[in-house]
Amino acid sequence: MNENKLVLKSINDLLGSKFYIPSYQRGYRWKIQQVEDLLKDLWEFKTNPPKQDDGKEKPFYCLQPVVIKPTENDNWEVIDGQQRLTTILIILNYFNQTEFKTPKQVFDIKFETRTDSKEFLENINDEVLASKNIDYFHINNAYKVISNWFDEKEKTNSAAKNEFYPILVNDTKIIWYEVNDGSDTIDIFTRINMGKIPLTNAELIKALFLKNTNFKKVSPDKIRLKQLQIASEWDKIEYTLQENSFWYFISNNSRNFATRIEYIFDLMKDKKKDDEEYFTFYAFNDDFEISKGTNENPDIDAIWLKIKKYFLTFEEWYKDRELYHLIGFLLTVNTDIIYLLEKSENKTKTEFKAFLIEEIKTKVQFQIEELDFYKSKAKARIKTILLLFNIQTIVLNENSNIRFPFDSYKTENWDIEHIRSQTDRKITGNARKDWSKDILEYFTGNKYVENQKVDFDVLEDEEKKLCASLLKIITSEKIVDDDFDKLYSTIIEKFKEDKEPEKINSISNLALLDASTNRSYGNAVFPVKRKIIIENDMQGTFVPICTKNVFLKSYSKKLGEIMYWKNEDANDYLKAIKQTLSIYLPTQKVKDGKQ
Repeated sequence: MNENKLVLKSINDLLGSKFYIPSYQRGYRWKIQQVEDLLKDLWEFKTNPPKQDDGKEKPFYCLQPVVIKPTENDNWEVIDGQQRLTTILIILNYFNQTEFKTPKQVFDIKFETRTDSKEFLENINDEVLASKNIDYFHINNAYKVISNWFDEKEKTNSAAKNEFYPILVNDTKIIWYEVNDGSDTIDIFTRINMGKIPLTNAELIKALFLKNTNFKKVSPDKIRLKQLQIASEWDKIEYTLQENSFWYFISNNSRNFATRIEYIFDLMKDKKKDDEEYFTFYAFNDDFEISKGTNENPDIDAIWLKIKKYFLTFEEWYKDRELYHLIGFLLTVNTDIIYLLEKSENKTKTEFKAFLIEEIKTKVQFQIEELDFYKSKAKARIKTILLLFNIQTIVLNENSNIRFPFDSYKTENWDIEHIRSQTDRKITGNARKDWSKDILEYFTGNKYVENQKVDFDVLEDEEKKLCASLLKIITSEKIVDDDFDKLYSTIIEKFKEDKEPEKINSISNLALLDASTNRSYGNAVFPVKRKIIIENDMQGTFVPICTKNVFLKSYSKKLGEIMYWKNEDANDYLKAIKQTLSIYLPTQKVKDGKQ
């Protein structure tokens, strides 16, 4: 049996080599900080090299070990260290694309599950190829980090690239650990990485599925075929989960999964917040052992089929427009996804949809007219109603392909806010300047820019006076309280918000608004909010459909003055909410013997 070898090799020694990344390996995941740290370390070595002792080897920069195993055709299977090797190759290819007229020799890396990986690594800045999968996305990002880093360096040192390249190729060495003892490579990979924080449950579970020792008395060709099948299907699942529209449909993103398939594994094994880190991996490992029974081989097909069934169920929900919205709502308001999975079993699609409607009813069993923005628990209930109102509005339009974007809703800062301003809530501090800038922009049609003349010529006399007063507030070093209070009262009266309606804090005066629209002072007048909503929608920014409808006054029976929000508008809005959600809301309370 050949012995394992441990030697030092320079990057130059690796040029011309062919490396192979097997399917059990994690994908490329180095982030900005890790790429920049490598570049900074090498540059620090160049600028402040260690002193060379007489008679001793020239100092070199040493990278962490790469564990490899020789394969056929003089190729090397990378067991550990592919992140470092891939980053080095990205840097070498960057130099070939930006510095050398005739590309210099590099080494090759081929990913088993990425048949076009060699071509992509030679064209890393190809955005179309980079969008094909998550590995290429991260590789392309690393290329951008490297490019930006050298652009910054060359601002102070035009020879930065010329000085860096020889350090990388000649003075950087890697600890080369060559495995020749016949050990199973996946076992080695697992042992090496088990103690490292970056190794996830998903990566360890993948190693379980692809271990050669799980296929005793099976021909090598059949083993290879099965490994490729699982690796390929795994890759497709992960690729789908990386689509944010799918991911945020099934997940509220309570955890940031490096590999999103792990979310499915955690669901299958009911992993709790306080369970130890490798709980899910150990649970699957037990499955493998139990499934062996009297056989030598675990029942990999049965275990893998359960995983696929979970994913395919989620995919079916996602593709069915009505299921997507009903389930998406329930998951967004924190219904347990496992509970829904259990309830979907042995039900037809029609039966399951009927169940979901009944389940949604349980989330809105309250009289919506009685909800007050400032009362205990009411705010959460109001947000639930407004979310359901937006979703049901889309569902009821059967001729539309529009889907509620749960990814935008969950990742952007949307909350319930007043449609018409609360004039009894004082604006203080710098918020007064922000408020004044918004009103000034509304009158002039242009954003305020410091030290830039504001044109009032096109305005009527009354608006000119108001804008002059607004400009005074904006440019004052110290705002006089009386001046602002008088101006505020004048503006509020102009927009007919001086007489606050009785139900200012009811759901008839509330909508889903994002933080940038409602601003820190939270008291913009209706036409200012309306203007921002329309601009955001025109620019393609997500605006919930019912929020847009409110500010376009689509629910109002009488259009009248479109720039003001009146009591009749609020009443018509409330009627629209109740009518749209009529199948969910409880029967109205009996008043004076009438229902």
